[in-house]
Amino acid sequence: MTNPSPAQFLIAFVLAAVAGTLVFFHADRNKIPHPSAWASFVLLFLIVGLPTYALYVRRVRARRG
Repeated sequence: MTNPSPAQFLIAFVLAAVAGTLVFFHADRNKIPHPSAWASFVLLFLIVGLPTYALYVRRVRARRG
């Protein structure tokens, strides 16, 4: 595996930042606890954080009825 170029790193960082921002606004709007923690988790660990957030939201919605 080669090192990513600065452009590739920037694109990956921007993609993760956009995903984290969208998660924050979604969590805030839907009253999911700790929206900033979820956003940070998605930003730092996108490949694990986004599916984990989606499963958590699904579980919370099922409990609310």
